[in-house]
Amino acid sequence: MAQEVVTTLADVALIVAARHKDPFSLLGPHEVDGGLVVRAFVPGAEEVDVVPDGAALSFSLKRIDAAGFFEGLLAGASLPFSYRLRASNSDSTWDLRDAYAFGAVLGEVDDYLLIEGTHRQLYERLGAHPMRHEGIDGVAFAVWAPNATRVSVVGDFNAWDGRRHQMRKRVDSGLWEIFVPDVGEGTVYKYEIVSRDGTLQPLKADPFGFGAELRPSTASIVTRVDNFGWHDEAHRAHWRSQDPRRVPVSAYEVHLGSWMRGDGPDGGCFLTWDELADKLVGYATYMGFTHLELMPISEHPLDASWGYQPIGLFAPTRRFGDPAGFARFVDAAHCAGLGVILDWVPAHFPTDIHGLAHFDGEALYEHPDPKKGFHPDWNTAIFDYGRREVANVLAANALFWLDRYHIDGLRVDAVASMLYLDYSRQPGEWLPNWDGSNDNRDAAAFLKRFNELVYAEHPGTMTIAEESTAWAGVSRPTDAGGLGFGFKWNMGWMHDTLEYMSHEPVHRSWHHNQMTFGMIYAYSENFVLPLSHDEVVHGKRSLLDRMSGDAWQKFANLRAYYAFMWGYPGKKLLFMGQEFAQGAEWDFNHSLDWHLLGYDNHRGVQTLVKDLNAVYRSERALHVRDCEPEGFRWITADDADQSVYAWLRFGADDDKPVAVICNFTPVPRVGYRVGLPNAGTWLEILNTDAPVYGGSGMGNLGQVHTDDESCHGLPVSAVVTVPPLATIYLRLD
Repeated sequence: MAQEVVTTLADVALIVAARHKDPFSLLGPHEVDGGLVVRAFVPGAEEVDVVPDGAALSFSLKRIDAAGFFEGLLAGASLPFSYRLRASNSDSTWDLRDAYAFGAVLGEVDDYLLIEGTHRQLYERLGAHPMRHEGIDGVAFAVWAPNATRVSVVGDFNAWDGRRHQMRKRVDSGLWEIFVPDVGEGTVYKYEIVSRDGTLQPLKADPFGFGAELRPSTASIVTRVDNFGWHDEAHRAHWRSQDPRRVPVSAYEVHLGSWMRGDGPDGGCFLTWDELADKLVGYATYMGFTHLELMPISEHPLDASWGYQPIGLFAPTRRFGDPAGFARFVDAAHCAGLGVILDWVPAHFPTDIHGLAHFDGEALYEHPDPKKGFHPDWNTAIFDYGRREVANVLAANALFWLDRYHIDGLRVDAVASMLYLDYSRQPGEWLPNWDGSNDNRDAAAFLKRFNELVYAEHPGTMTIAEESTAWAGVSRPTDAGGLGFGFKWNMGWMHDTLEYMSHEPVHRSWHHNQMTFGMIYAYSENFVLPLSHDEVVHGKRSLLDRMSGDAWQKFANLRAYYAFMWGYPGKKLLFMGQEFAQGAEWDFNHSLDWHLLGYDNHRGVQTLVKDLNAVYRSERALHVRDCEPEGFRWITADDADQSVYAWLRFGADDDKPVAVICNFTPVPRVGYRVGLPNAGTWLEILNTDAPVYGGSGMGNLGQVHTDDESCHGLPVSAVVTVPPLATIYLRLD
């Protein structure tokens, strides 16, 4: 039977008060002269027995403190020693395994790599991982909190009592860990943290939590993300063999919470991941898009942030179901031939008390100086990119989505806010570099490292920067002095062309350069042409409503503009609802206005976008040299009087060229001569004035024939009819 061994009352008091510096040095089994001393802290128990695995006898421990501290000497026993505790009081008896009987899961390599900032698969070590450890099933919890004096994992499994599972601190790295036996998937938990000055902090969700409760609840959920069933190897192998610059990329940008909703009050209920896999994937495939670009799906507390203020960086939002459902959604998209791009937000995070802000009682993830660590526009915290551990967490998060969820690309939000120390700040509100400059060198170094890791670890993926300034080399390789992104959003093109389209046609001749200026810098970066969610909110109106003219002209303008965009060099992105000319601004609280497809004009725009995607994908001249100046030649860029633009697109040497001709006035251009590079018949492969799109039906009867008359510096030419407010595509037959 167990013999009496009296621990110092001071140590007992520290355990009971959850203030012991190293509870693992006291609790659990420890070898002493004559056997093992076993100590346990079991609040609510009046008696505790040690029940060795495989043995018939049990041994009683003595209660040293009424709060639940027990100990006893097991004569002749030695480590390793596997056992259960049997606790009882006047009401019940229960068995449990003691977390303090188990050794560490993390090792010195984890400490070293985190401190060095090079732990590529940090998500495999931090967070909550169901596993079998020392022969027993349970969950290994690990969290980084270097400024804490205590960290405990709490949840339903221990009555949210921070005294019961005080974690082991790995002093060198500031990592804390504990293996909790006999808990598993679905366990709800948080971390209870005592700061350096002894203050008990608000309970914190796990920064590496792979699952989360549905808002307004904020706890993390133990979730496996290493056992999804995938059927997408053909899709992934295909993209590993492609150069994204030379293939069609036409992305459908989607806010999952408002693309479509089920029946219900207050705008209806969210669709589940499986419903989205059926409806959204099917629709995007039907429309001919190559990719879905999802606005952020990382867990976030506020619907109105649209996901751009994330807290659960590693957790797909619970709004649409569990993480396995998101994996099925991605798999369904891949099996249908659709890539999935995530909007990823390493620029800032919200200051909600259960999140990353002052995580261990001090600035940890955020820069400690508000002039670098607080964003005045969004009232959010800014990551400390110069801290190696923080940069490591962010880089590992990017790799996590590509590794565990097979994501095809990451569009990085708000890159400009990361790159400039004075972004949205007045003089005196920011900290310059030692030489007075305003570039955030830590952020730039992080972005370079992020891109290098993504392309090295996951060939076939792409990274895209939302960057609106003249920062040089955003999409240039890092070894050539760039940031290393695959693509950059062309914000200048978007603003210029949308402003042009808002002018009445009679005034457009005075703004002719707004449609041509983009070609001056079109090949300075690898560009995506974005018509994104930002252009249809906050009073900007829908794209349809931003077009000039009466109702017929608005639709005609929009059709001509879309064909202008699809014929222009650069990859394409279109926000949901704009493909069928939604009339109202986007409202994240409600479904898109799908009923509009009952009207011919709206259905005609949808058909046009579907056909534009088909032509863009089938005509190599429209995508093979999107990022190369050899793929473009103006036919006429200076016909401001008639508001006509015409250019040629070229693919590889054996690809047939395509001529794009736009007329942005309501006056038909009949008998309009355009120069062409090759003699013969040119087929009219697209005409936005076709009746099927809602147009008037004016055109070229399907083809034009060249004359031996040079024009626009080209050897031959053809006389064409360019319908009013329309764009036509001609391809050499």
